[in-house]
Amino acid sequence: MYYETGPPDVFRYEDVPDPAVFPGGVVIDVEAISIEGGDTLNRAGGAMTSTPHIVGYQCAGTISEVGEGVEDRHVGQRVVCTMMSGSHAEKVAVPAMITWPIPDGADLVACACVPVPFGTADDCLFEFGHLTEGEAVLIQAGAGGVGVAAIQLAKRAGARVLATASSDDRLAALKDLGLDVGINYSKPDWVSDVRAATDGRGVDLVVDSVGGKVLVGSIQALAYRGRCSLVGRAGRDPDPFDASMLMMGNQSLTGVFLGAEMANERTRQMIERHVDDVAAGRLKVLVDRTFPLSEAAAAHAYIESRQAVGRVVLIP
Repeated sequence: MYYETGPPDVFRYEDVPDPAVFPGGVVIDVEAISIEGGDTLNRAGGAMTSTPHIVGYQCAGTISEVGEGVEDRHVGQRVVCTMMSGSHAEKVAVPAMITWPIPDGADLVACACVPVPFGTADDCLFEFGHLTEGEAVLIQAGAGGVGVAAIQLAKRAGARVLATASSDDRLAALKDLGLDVGINYSKPDWVSDVRAATDGRGVDLVVDSVGGKVLVGSIQALAYRGRCSLVGRAGRDPDPFDASMLMMGNQSLTGVFLGAEMANERTRQMIERHVDDVAAGRLKVLVDRTFPLSEAAAAHAYIESRQAVGRVVLIP
């Protein structure tokens, strides 16, 4: 928890009352917490819904209580869940409708990393990005959670997959996921590398979770009538983007926020498919490192060092 936003050392490891079950909800004993990009942004300077504030969008564990009116979940069932805040804890209370069963025998830690990254990647690529077989897609921050998911989903859909990362080593780790072309965006001419890899044409779609000046490069890397799905601002720099640069290429920029789609049956079924695919080994989750929950500050600092490939997970 933290009493004020700021750097990772604002975290305090303290006891709070156990969450109470409510009608339509369940209480979950948390066993794995996937740290999402939004978690670090919120801790650094986001809205605090309570003081102290428990941050976190996603975790997995075992249901210990079931609220009135819940008929499709039961005590002892393993689930992964999402929430607006509260995952960095030993217990969470959430609506049953935003939990997904974890199949018997599946790796709970891997499944803990599925709903937000894979759901976001799916929406960026297909629901809002309209990616089709044979198109070229550029995935910014390919070594992040959304990036790892998007590389696999785009490749499975028959796209040619380009992705960026901040080092050649991080790019090398993505080859087995279906990456066709890796672009090191620590180099100032990375947009030229994207165009060279597409014979000067550019890509049909960009999935951009970085924003800021990287977003400007994303638009410059688009083909004529290309699309860009903007899904974050992990770069944290001021946004200098001038929307008029879209006009000459008849290009489009769409903002994507999975949270606004969570109440849709389409989204819940889509995430359920991804949980099942990860459980069956048809899709992969990369877990770079795990930390005890008590070391949340160190885990957040490690993420912000940009060394991780895939997810960083807390274990209560």
